[in-house]
Amino acid sequence: QVQLVESGGGLVQSGGSLRLSCAASGFTFSSYGMSWYRQAPGKERELVADITSAGATYYVDSVKGRFTISRDNAKKTVYLQMNSLKPEDTALYYCYARSVRSYWGQGTQVTVSS
Repeated sequence: QVQLVESGGGLVQSGGSLRLSCAASGFTFSSYGMSWYRQAPGKERELVADITSAGATYYVDSVKGRFTISRDNAKKTVYLQMNSLKPEDTALYYCYARSVRSYWGQGTQVTVSS
């Protein structure tokens, strides 16, 4: 059974930091590209960061220099380190695994107060 379980969300003040984790099971994690998406109320889901199976990374412009995506294939976990958080980063953050098949996690809420 495939599972993507996000954790690490919460309420933080503007300028603060959070680290999101996504623990994977039920598929060959090391072969999958992994992404973090987010969706704010009334907005479309957007890609925040991506890491390929080879470790190449991508970031949306709005988080460059503040967020870092990483993966630990031994732990089957992908991380999103979020620094210098802003109120506009408030959203439900989802983990996404992509290869021949794709899978979504249930999401973890991040709320940044001003």
